[in-house]
Amino acid sequence: MQVITAAGDIDEQARVPTSPARYQAIRALTTKLCTPLVTEDYVIQSMEDVSPTKWHLAHTTWFFETFVLKEFASRYKEYHEDFAYLFNSYYVQAGERHCRPKRGLLSRPTVEQVYAYRDFVDRHMIDLLSETGNLNPELVRRVEIGLNHEQQHQELILTDIKHVLSENPLHPVYADGSVAGHTALAPDMSWIGYEGGMVEIGHIGHGFSYDNEGPAHKCFLEPFELGSRLVTNREYLEFIRDGGYEAQSLWLSEGWAALTAGRWKAPGYWQQRDGQWWSFTLRGFRPVIPDEPVCHVSYFEADAYTRWREARLPTEFEWETAVTEVPIRGNFLDDEHYHPAPVVPGDGLLQAFGDVWEWTRSHYSPYPRYAPEPGALGEYNGKFMCNQFVLRGGSVATSRAHIRKTYRNFFPPGARWQFSGIRLAQI
Repeated sequence: MQVITAAGDIDEQARVPTSPARYQAIRALTTKLCTPLVTEDYVIQSMEDVSPTKWHLAHTTWFFETFVLKEFASRYKEYHEDFAYLFNSYYVQAGERHCRPKRGLLSRPTVEQVYAYRDFVDRHMIDLLSETGNLNPELVRRVEIGLNHEQQHQELILTDIKHVLSENPLHPVYADGSVAGHTALAPDMSWIGYEGGMVEIGHIGHGFSYDNEGPAHKCFLEPFELGSRLVTNREYLEFIRDGGYEAQSLWLSEGWAALTAGRWKAPGYWQQRDGQWWSFTLRGFRPVIPDEPVCHVSYFEADAYTRWREARLPTEFEWETAVTEVPIRGNFLDDEHYHPAPVVPGDGLLQAFGDVWEWTRSHYSPYPRYAPEPGALGEYNGKFMCNQFVLRGGSVATSRAHIRKTYRNFFPPGARWQFSGIRLAQI
Protein backbone atom coordinates (compact mmCIF):
# COMPACT_ATOMS: atom_id res chain seq x y z
CA MET A 1 0.00 0.00 0.00
CA GLN A 2 1.48 3.37 -1.00
CA VAL A 3 0.79 5.85 1.76
CA ILE A 4 3.48 8.49 1.32
CA THR A 5 3.52 10.75 -1.73
CA ALA A 6 5.93 13.31 -0.28
CA ALA A 7 7.71 13.77 3.01
CA GLY A 8 4.95 13.34 5.55
CA ASP A 9 2.08 13.45 3.00
CA ILE A 10 -0.04 10.64 4.42
CA ASP A 11 -3.15 9.53 2.53
CA GLU A 12 -6.59 9.17 4.09
CA GLN A 13 -6.20 5.47 4.89
CA ALA A 14 -3.25 6.35 7.09
CA ARG A 15 -5.03 8.92 9.25
CA VAL A 16 -6.67 6.50 11.67
CA PRO A 17 -4.50 6.91 14.81
CA THR A 18 -3.54 3.24 15.18
CA SER A 19 -4.09 1.95 11.65
CA PRO A 20 -1.33 -0.20 10.13
CA ALA A 21 -1.19 2.31 7.26
CA ARG A 22 -0.45 5.25 9.55
CA TYR A 23 2.14 3.26 11.45
CA GLN A 24 3.84 2.27 8.19
CA ALA A 25 3.70 5.82 6.82
CA ILE A 26 5.39 7.42 9.81
CA ARG A 27 8.02 4.72 10.10
CA ALA A 28 8.69 4.92 6.36
CA LEU A 29 9.30 8.66 6.59
CA THR A 30 12.06 8.01 9.14
CA THR A 31 13.73 5.68 6.65
CA LYS A 32 13.28 8.22 3.86
CA LEU A 33 15.06 10.89 5.89
CA CYS A 34 18.08 8.58 6.06
CA THR A 35 18.23 8.00 2.29
CA PRO A 36 20.88 10.69 1.62
CA LEU A 37 23.26 9.22 4.19
CA VAL A 38 26.14 6.83 3.67
CA THR A 39 26.99 4.19 6.26
CA GLU A 40 29.74 6.27 7.86
CA ASP A 41 27.27 9.13 8.54
CA TYR A 42 25.06 6.90 10.69
CA VAL A 43 27.54 6.28 13.49
CA ILE A 44 29.06 9.67 14.40
CA GLN A 45 28.25 11.47 17.65
CA SER A 46 29.63 14.99 17.20
CA MET A 47 28.76 16.19 20.72
CA GLU A 48 26.96 14.87 23.79
CA ASP A 49 23.59 16.39 22.81
CA VAL A 50 23.73 14.70 19.39
CA SER A 51 22.91 11.04 18.92
CA PRO A 52 24.06 8.98 15.93
CA THR A 53 21.40 8.38 13.28
CA LYS A 54 21.77 4.65 13.83
CA TRP A 55 20.89 5.13 17.50
CA HIS A 56 17.73 7.10 16.61
CA LEU A 57 16.60 4.30 14.30
CA ALA A 58 17.13 1.70 16.99
CA HIS A 59 15.77 3.72 19.93
CA THR A 60 12.43 4.46 18.28
CA THR A 61 12.16 0.75 17.47
CA TRP A 62 13.01 -0.19 21.05
CA PHE A 63 10.19 2.10 22.20
CA PHE A 64 7.56 0.07 20.29
CA GLU A 65 9.16 -3.22 21.34
CA THR A 66 9.29 -2.28 25.03
CA PHE A 67 6.06 -0.39 25.59
CA VAL A 68 3.77 -2.08 23.06
CA LEU A 69 4.90 -5.50 21.83
CA LYS A 70 6.20 -6.85 25.14
CA GLU A 71 3.01 -5.70 26.85
CA PHE A 72 0.33 -6.62 24.30
CA ALA A 73 1.71 -9.25 21.88
CA SER A 74 1.56 -12.42 23.94
CA ARG A 75 3.88 -14.47 21.71
CA TYR A 76 6.43 -11.76 21.03
CA LYS A 77 10.09 -12.55 21.76
CA GLU A 78 12.52 -9.64 21.88
CA TYR A 79 14.84 -9.31 18.91
CA HIS A 80 18.10 -9.18 20.88
CA GLU A 81 18.62 -9.34 24.62
CA ASP A 82 21.25 -6.57 24.64
CA PHE A 83 19.31 -4.01 22.60
CA ALA A 84 17.24 -2.83 25.57
CA TYR A 85 20.47 -1.80 27.32
CA LEU A 86 21.97 -0.17 24.21
CA PHE A 87 18.91 1.76 23.01
CA ASN A 88 17.00 2.83 26.10
CA SER A 89 17.45 6.58 26.50
CA TYR A 90 16.37 7.92 29.89
CA TYR A 91 13.60 5.55 31.07
CA VAL A 92 15.12 4.51 34.38
CA GLN A 93 12.16 2.28 35.26
CA ALA A 94 12.60 0.38 31.99
CA GLY A 95 16.06 -0.85 32.94
CA GLU A 96 19.77 -0.08 32.80
CA ARG A 97 21.07 2.08 29.96
CA HIS A 98 24.24 2.66 27.99
CA CYS A 99 25.63 6.11 28.80
CA ARG A 100 24.58 8.87 26.42
CA PRO A 101 28.00 10.44 25.70
CA LYS A 102 29.30 7.11 24.38
CA ARG A 103 26.57 6.33 21.84
CA GLY A 104 29.00 7.22 19.08
CA LEU A 105 31.32 4.39 20.16
CA LEU A 106 28.76 1.72 19.22
CA SER A 107 30.20 0.42 15.97
CA ARG A 108 28.13 -2.71 16.58
CA PRO A 109 25.36 -3.56 15.99
CA THR A 110 25.87 -2.47 12.41
CA VAL A 111 23.56 -0.19 10.46
CA GLU A 112 22.37 -3.25 8.55
CA GLN A 113 21.51 -5.03 11.81
CA VAL A 114 19.60 -1.99 13.07
CA TYR A 115 17.50 -1.91 9.92
CA ALA A 116 16.85 -5.64 10.36
CA TYR A 117 15.70 -4.85 13.92
CA ARG A 118 13.31 -2.22 12.60
CA ASP A 119 11.90 -4.65 10.03
CA PHE A 120 11.42 -7.32 12.67
CA VAL A 121 9.56 -5.03 15.06
CA ASP A 122 7.54 -3.48 12.24
CA ARG A 123 6.26 -6.87 11.09
CA HIS A 124 5.10 -7.70 14.60
CA MET A 125 3.55 -4.26 15.06
CA ILE A 126 1.59 -4.55 11.82
CA ASP A 127 0.35 -7.98 12.87
CA LEU A 128 -0.72 -6.60 16.24
CA LEU A 129 -2.46 -3.54 14.79
CA SER A 130 -4.23 -5.72 12.22
CA GLU A 131 -5.86 -7.88 14.87
CA THR A 132 -9.48 -6.89 15.27
CA GLY A 133 -10.76 -6.75 18.82
CA ASN A 134 -7.24 -6.43 20.29
CA LEU A 135 -6.95 -2.65 20.20
CA ASN A 136 -7.78 -1.88 23.80
CA PRO A 137 -7.55 1.76 24.95
CA GLU A 138 -4.16 1.39 26.62
CA LEU A 139 -2.63 -0.21 23.52
CA VAL A 140 -4.06 2.59 21.36
CA ARG A 141 -2.66 5.22 23.73
CA ARG A 142 0.82 3.71 23.72
CA VAL A 143 0.93 3.36 19.94
CA GLU A 144 -0.10 7.01 19.59
CA ILE A 145 2.66 8.06 21.98
CA GLY A 146 5.12 5.88 20.07
CA LEU A 147 4.22 7.43 16.71
CA ASN A 148 4.55 10.96 18.07
CA HIS A 149 7.82 9.89 19.67
CA GLU A 150 8.95 8.68 16.23
CA GLN A 151 8.11 12.08 14.75
CA GLN A 152 10.16 13.79 17.44
CA HIS A 153 13.13 11.65 16.48
CA GLN A 154 12.62 12.41 12.79
CA GLU A 155 13.27 16.02 13.74
CA LEU A 156 16.29 15.00 15.81
CA ILE A 157 17.69 12.98 12.92
CA LEU A 158 17.82 16.19 10.85
CA THR A 159 19.14 18.46 13.60
CA ASP A 160 21.72 15.91 14.69
CA ILE A 161 22.98 14.99 11.22
CA LYS A 162 23.30 18.71 10.43
CA HIS A 163 25.66 19.07 13.38
CA VAL A 164 27.55 15.93 12.38
CA LEU A 165 28.07 17.12 8.80
CA SER A 166 28.99 20.63 9.94
CA GLU A 167 31.98 19.24 11.84
CA ASN A 168 33.44 17.89 8.59
CA PRO A 169 35.69 20.51 6.93
CA LEU A 170 34.50 19.22 3.54
CA HIS A 171 30.98 20.47 4.42
CA PRO A 172 29.05 17.48 3.04
CA VAL A 173 25.58 18.24 1.66
CA TYR A 174 22.55 16.40 3.04
CA ALA A 175 20.13 17.52 0.31
CA ASP A 176 21.21 18.65 -3.16
CA GLY A 177 20.01 21.78 -4.88
CA SER A 178 18.54 25.05 -3.72
CA VAL A 179 14.95 25.89 -2.91
CA ALA A 180 13.21 28.25 -5.31
CA GLY A 181 11.30 31.23 -3.96
CA HIS A 182 13.56 31.88 -0.98
CA THR A 183 14.71 35.34 -2.05
CA ALA A 184 11.70 37.44 -1.01
CA LEU A 185 12.28 40.62 0.97
CA ALA A 186 10.92 40.54 4.49
CA PRO A 187 8.32 43.28 5.12
CA ASP A 188 8.82 45.72 7.94
CA MET A 189 7.91 44.27 11.31
CA SER A 190 4.87 45.78 12.99
CA TRP A 191 3.45 45.33 16.47
CA ILE A 192 0.21 43.39 16.98
CA GLY A 193 -1.63 44.18 20.19
CA TYR A 194 -3.55 41.77 22.42
CA GLU A 195 -5.86 42.75 25.24
CA GLY A 196 -4.78 40.07 27.68
CA GLY A 197 -7.16 39.30 30.53
CA MET A 198 -8.18 35.88 31.77
CA VAL A 199 -7.35 33.21 29.16
CA GLU A 200 -7.40 29.43 29.03
CA ILE A 201 -4.09 27.68 28.43
CA GLY A 202 -3.42 24.03 27.62
CA HIS A 203 -4.82 21.23 25.52
CA ILE A 204 -8.58 20.68 25.42
CA GLY A 205 -10.32 17.97 23.43
CA HIS A 206 -9.94 14.35 22.45
CA GLY A 207 -6.99 14.60 20.05
CA PHE A 208 -3.52 13.50 21.06
CA SER A 209 -1.39 15.69 23.28
CA TYR A 210 1.56 15.12 25.61
CA ASP A 211 0.93 15.20 29.32
CA ASN A 212 2.91 18.44 29.72
CA GLU A 213 0.29 20.28 27.62
CA GLY A 214 -2.26 19.96 30.41
CA PRO A 215 -4.25 20.19 32.45
CA ALA A 216 -5.97 23.16 30.81
CA HIS A 217 -6.09 26.06 33.23
CA LYS A 218 -6.85 29.74 33.56
CA CYS A 219 -4.08 32.34 33.29
CA PHE A 220 -4.23 36.12 33.59
CA LEU A 221 -2.28 38.17 31.03
CA GLU A 222 -1.55 41.88 31.03
CA PRO A 223 -1.99 43.59 27.62
CA PHE A 224 0.94 42.78 25.32
CA GLU A 225 2.23 43.12 21.78
CA LEU A 226 4.04 40.65 19.54
CA GLY A 227 6.17 41.26 16.49
CA SER A 228 4.26 40.48 13.30
CA ARG A 229 7.06 38.24 12.02
CA LEU A 230 10.25 36.53 13.15
CA VAL A 231 13.54 38.41 13.57
CA THR A 232 15.59 38.22 10.36
CA ASN A 233 19.29 37.68 9.71
CA ARG A 234 19.50 41.29 8.51
CA GLU A 235 18.23 42.54 11.88
CA TYR A 236 20.46 40.18 13.82
CA LEU A 237 23.48 41.29 11.80
CA GLU A 238 22.84 44.82 13.09
CA PHE A 239 23.11 43.43 16.62
CA ILE A 240 26.43 41.77 15.76
CA ARG A 241 27.84 44.90 14.09
CA ASP A 242 26.79 47.01 17.05
CA GLY A 243 28.92 44.87 19.34
CA GLY A 244 26.12 42.76 20.78
CA TYR A 245 28.47 39.87 21.48
CA GLU A 246 30.88 42.18 23.32
CA ALA A 247 28.33 44.09 25.42
CA GLN A 248 28.26 42.21 28.72
CA SER A 249 25.43 44.42 30.01
CA LEU A 250 23.02 42.79 27.53
CA TRP A 251 23.65 39.24 28.71
CA LEU A 252 22.43 37.11 31.58
CA SER A 253 25.31 35.97 33.80
CA GLU A 254 25.14 32.36 32.63
CA GLY A 255 24.73 33.55 29.06
CA TRP A 256 27.91 35.61 29.24
CA ALA A 257 29.74 32.59 30.67
CA ALA A 258 28.43 30.41 27.80
CA LEU A 259 29.42 33.05 25.24
CA THR A 260 32.90 33.28 26.71
CA ALA A 261 33.42 29.53 26.97
CA GLY A 262 32.08 28.89 23.46
CA ARG A 263 33.67 32.00 21.92
CA TRP A 264 30.36 32.87 20.33
CA LYS A 265 30.51 35.67 17.78
CA ALA A 266 27.36 34.83 15.79
CA PRO A 267 24.56 32.23 15.62
CA GLY A 268 25.41 28.56 15.34
CA TYR A 269 26.70 27.37 11.95
CA TRP A 270 27.82 30.88 10.94
CA GLN A 271 31.38 31.57 9.78
CA GLN A 272 32.96 34.75 8.48
CA ARG A 273 34.92 34.60 5.24
CA ASP A 274 36.58 37.67 3.74
CA GLY A 275 34.28 39.94 5.66
CA GLN A 276 31.08 38.11 4.70
CA TRP A 277 29.01 35.84 6.89
CA TRP A 278 28.33 32.32 5.60
CA SER A 279 26.11 29.64 7.07
CA PHE A 280 26.21 25.86 6.95
CA THR A 281 22.82 24.45 5.93
CA LEU A 282 21.57 20.98 5.08
CA ARG A 283 21.78 22.09 1.45
CA GLY A 284 25.37 23.23 1.74
CA PHE A 285 27.55 26.11 2.87
CA ARG A 286 26.31 29.45 1.50
CA PRO A 287 26.20 33.18 2.25
CA VAL A 288 23.77 34.26 4.96
CA ILE A 289 20.54 35.44 3.32
CA PRO A 290 19.48 38.67 5.06
CA ASP A 291 15.70 38.19 4.89
CA GLU A 292 15.57 34.66 6.27
CA PRO A 293 14.64 34.25 9.94
CA VAL A 294 17.69 34.13 12.17
CA CYS A 295 18.21 30.55 13.29
CA HIS A 296 20.33 28.42 15.64
CA VAL A 297 20.42 30.98 18.43
CA SER A 298 20.35 29.99 22.08
CA TYR A 299 17.95 31.38 24.66
CA PHE A 300 20.85 33.48 25.93
CA GLU A 301 21.37 35.04 22.48
CA ALA A 302 17.64 35.55 21.96
CA ASP A 303 17.34 37.26 25.33
CA ALA A 304 20.38 39.49 24.71
CA TYR A 305 19.05 40.50 21.30
CA THR A 306 15.66 41.50 22.71
CA ARG A 307 17.37 43.63 25.36
CA TRP A 308 19.35 45.35 22.61
CA ARG A 309 16.05 46.01 20.80
CA GLU A 310 14.54 47.32 24.05
CA ALA A 311 11.95 44.56 23.86
CA ARG A 312 11.62 41.08 25.34
CA LEU A 313 10.70 37.50 24.50
CA PRO A 314 7.02 36.51 24.78
CA THR A 315 5.83 34.19 27.50
CA GLU A 316 4.52 30.86 26.30
CA PHE A 317 1.06 31.90 27.51
CA GLU A 318 1.14 35.07 25.42
CA TRP A 319 2.27 33.07 22.41
CA GLU A 320 -0.47 30.44 22.81
CA THR A 321 -3.11 33.14 23.24
CA ALA A 322 -1.89 35.02 20.16
CA VAL A 323 -2.14 31.98 17.86
CA THR A 324 -5.67 31.00 18.89
CA GLU A 325 -7.12 32.04 15.52
CA VAL A 326 -3.94 31.53 13.45
CA PRO A 327 -4.06 28.50 11.09
CA ILE A 328 -1.24 25.97 11.35
CA ARG A 329 0.53 26.73 8.10
CA GLY A 330 4.19 27.26 7.45
CA ASN A 331 7.54 25.86 6.34
CA PHE A 332 7.66 22.34 7.80
CA LEU A 333 9.53 19.08 7.23
CA ASP A 334 6.84 18.09 4.73
CA ASP A 335 8.03 20.85 2.37
CA GLU A 336 11.58 19.43 2.25
CA HIS A 337 13.21 22.88 2.37
CA TYR A 338 15.29 21.97 5.43
CA HIS A 339 15.98 25.65 6.16
CA PRO A 340 13.96 28.67 7.30
CA ALA A 341 12.49 30.81 4.51
CA PRO A 342 11.73 34.53 4.24
CA VAL A 343 8.24 35.39 5.42
CA VAL A 344 5.38 35.38 2.92
CA PRO A 345 3.76 38.83 3.27
CA GLY A 346 0.29 38.86 4.74
CA ASP A 347 -1.87 40.13 7.54
CA GLY A 348 -1.79 39.26 11.21
CA LEU A 349 0.77 37.14 13.02
CA LEU A 350 3.12 35.64 10.43
CA GLN A 351 5.48 32.64 10.67
CA ALA A 352 3.82 31.45 13.88
CA PHE A 353 4.33 27.85 12.80
CA GLY A 354 7.25 26.19 11.06
CA ASP A 355 10.57 27.79 10.07
CA VAL A 356 12.05 28.02 13.60
CA TRP A 357 11.07 27.08 17.12
CA GLU A 358 10.39 30.35 18.93
CA TRP A 359 12.07 30.87 22.28
CA THR A 360 9.80 32.10 25.05
CA ARG A 361 10.84 33.59 28.36
CA SER A 362 8.86 30.89 30.19
CA HIS A 363 10.65 28.33 32.30
CA TYR A 364 9.58 24.78 31.49
CA SER A 365 7.45 24.11 34.55
CA PRO A 366 4.38 22.00 35.31
CA TYR A 367 0.94 23.46 34.80
CA PRO A 368 -1.33 23.66 37.89
CA ARG A 369 -2.53 20.18 38.95
CA TYR A 370 -0.06 18.47 36.61
CA ALA A 371 0.96 14.96 37.64
CA PRO A 372 3.00 12.57 35.48
CA GLU A 373 1.45 9.18 34.93
CA PRO A 374 2.85 6.23 36.89
CA GLY A 375 5.43 3.91 35.39
CA ALA A 376 8.23 4.40 32.89
CA LEU A 377 6.12 6.39 30.41
CA GLY A 378 5.65 8.97 33.14
CA GLU A 379 9.34 9.81 32.65
CA TYR A 380 8.62 11.18 29.17
CA ASN A 381 8.28 14.86 30.06
CA GLY A 382 7.84 15.61 33.74
CA LYS A 383 11.30 14.86 35.03
CA PHE A 384 12.86 17.46 32.72
CA MET A 385 11.00 20.38 34.31
CA CYS A 386 14.14 22.06 35.59
CA ASN A 387 16.64 24.51 34.04
CA GLN A 388 14.92 24.53 30.64
CA PHE A 389 12.95 27.09 28.63
CA VAL A 390 9.86 26.56 26.49
CA LEU A 391 9.85 26.94 22.70
CA ARG A 392 6.72 27.05 20.57
CA GLY A 393 5.55 26.68 16.97
CA GLY A 394 7.66 23.97 15.33
CA SER A 395 10.38 24.31 12.71
CA VAL A 396 11.49 23.21 9.26
CA ALA A 397 12.39 19.86 10.82
CA THR A 398 8.94 19.31 12.38
CA SER A 399 6.20 17.33 10.65
CA ARG A 400 3.13 19.48 10.07
CA ALA A 401 0.91 16.75 11.52
CA HIS A 402 2.99 16.69 14.70
CA ILE A 403 2.55 20.30 15.82
CA ARG A 404 -0.27 21.77 17.92
CA LYS A 405 -0.99 25.22 19.29
CA THR A 406 -0.47 23.83 22.79
CA TYR A 407 2.76 21.93 21.98
CA ARG A 408 5.53 22.70 24.48
CA ASN A 409 9.07 22.02 23.31
CA PHE A 410 11.88 22.62 25.80
CA PHE A 411 15.65 22.95 25.79
CA PRO A 412 18.36 24.25 28.11
CA PRO A 413 19.16 27.93 27.50
CA GLY A 414 22.55 27.27 25.90
CA ALA A 415 21.24 24.94 23.15
CA ARG A 416 22.02 26.17 19.61
CA TRP A 417 21.90 23.11 17.38
CA GLN A 418 18.12 23.17 17.12
CA PHE A 419 16.28 25.30 14.54
CA SER A 420 15.48 28.00 17.10
CA GLY A 421 14.76 31.68 16.50
CA ILE A 422 13.28 34.89 17.89
CA ARG A 423 9.96 36.73 17.98
CA LEU A 424 9.83 40.04 19.81
CA ALA A 425 7.33 41.04 22.48
CA GLN A 426 6.80 44.19 24.43
CA ILE A 427 4.75 45.86 27.21
